[in-house]
Amino acid sequence: MTKPQKDELKKKLTPIQYFVTQENGTEPPFQNEYYETEEEGIYVDVVSGKPLFSSKDKYDAGCGWPSFTKPIDEAEIIEKEDRSHFMVRTEVRSKNADSHLGHVFPDGPGPNGLRYCINSAALRFIPKAKLKEAGYGAYEKLFD
Repeated sequence: MTKPQKDELKKKLTPIQYFVTQENGTEPPFQNEYYETEEEGIYVDVVSGKPLFSSKDKYDAGCGWPSFTKPIDEAEIIEKEDRSHFMVRTEVRSKNADSHLGHVFPDGPGPNGLRYCINSAALRFIPKAKLKEAGYGAYEKLFD
């Protein structure tokens, strides 16, 4: 997939989606679309549609953004050092669309101890019941 041009993205995305994914922005904590979503399904890159995270790996970290213990496929995620806001963090971007997703922190639960803190605006949720219809039938196995 080739990343769409800026003007095309501005038409496709909402202002907050564009701000987050293309301008490395952050949406407000606790006031975003998927923070409290508990339904089973997958979260895909809002720009490319590539599957990124599963509800099976989502948990409430209390940080105000959707948090995941791991991506569906680590190969779809790029990590970069982020020195903005007077701190050093690890930024998480989508591989294909180069969308800013959020950050990963070493304070999560589970065997890898990671917390992927992801902006809802960078994601589109596909409910388990609609995976096949939306072209993501191969991911139904995640919920067996």
